[in-house]
Amino acid sequence: MTGPASSKKISPLAYDALADSLSLIFWYKKSLARFLRAALREYPELLAGLDLENAPKRDTADVLVSRLMQGEHKYQSISIGLMLEISSMERFRELERLDDASWLERAQQAVADLSDLTAQHREIAAEHARFAQELASAIEEAEKGRATSKALDELKQQFLVLHSDANPQARGRKFEGFLNDLFWLFDLNPRAAYSLELEQIDGSFSFDTDDYVLEAKWLKGVVSREQLDVFEKKITRKGKNALGLYVSINGYSSDALKQYESASSFITMEGSDIFMILDGRVRLDDLLLRKKRYVNETGDCYFPATRMLGE
Repeated sequence: MTGPASSKKISPLAYDALADSLSLIFWYKKSLARFLRAALREYPELLAGLDLENAPKRDTADVLVSRLMQGEHKYQSISIGLMLEISSMERFRELERLDDASWLERAQQAVADLSDLTAQHREIAAEHARFAQELASAIEEAEKGRATSKALDELKQQFLVLHSDANPQARGRKFEGFLNDLFWLFDLNPRAAYSLELEQIDGSFSFDTDDYVLEAKWLKGVVSREQLDVFEKKITRKGKNALGLYVSINGYSSDALKQYESASSFITMEGSDIFMILDGRVRLDDLLLRKKRYVNETGDCYFPATRMLGE
């Protein structure tokens, strides 16, 4: 499927748009994995060493596109083929099934941006028309069946800005949006805040086959035992398999942690945990899995990320 490399080079912006699109057009990692294995079946070296089933989609997309860009003399045709085919996509069925339409909008915008940039390379694209046609069938088959570190850096800057926000209410709303973006980065299928009769839910997400109710507080002081009691009741009113995550930037009172050290339907997270995630010292999904295992083994809601470094 390879063709002769053109003397014209693909714009770095087009490569960036390809990485963005790859990370957004599929909701599930397995779908992206099937797509890439089918599309790159003649280039197994491009996927060598990638953890397609577990790594965040942004990591996979950025590593792959970096390889395409660095080896343009060899992989120009496959790069053009991917750009052309993704640019022609009109439906994103996995994203259309989500409650939150913002993810579909992000994918559509990314593909539109890629299409605009690809249009600047029509002469190169014409040299690889046959490859693009063959790739189309591979993508159809796959649909049946930038780096996370960069995104974390951007989120870290947002987090630092939040620390300087003097308006508690505005900061609280922005904090919920920040957490939503962080959870999306790790494919946790987050849902924004919503209201039920007589109660407000800060958000929810799915992880490791479980559904979590989210409570997020950015208070001047610590969260009290009474506040955890209220959250505990919210969890018990949900389905029997529902779990909870309480995020408090400034931690918890000693009596609050004492109350939930032997029996808890939720896990906790604090500001130091978030900093470690944003610094790349622990992964959010690994930390959630460790917290969940700890509460299942001990009943204790509190397991700080610092303990993982000593394990």
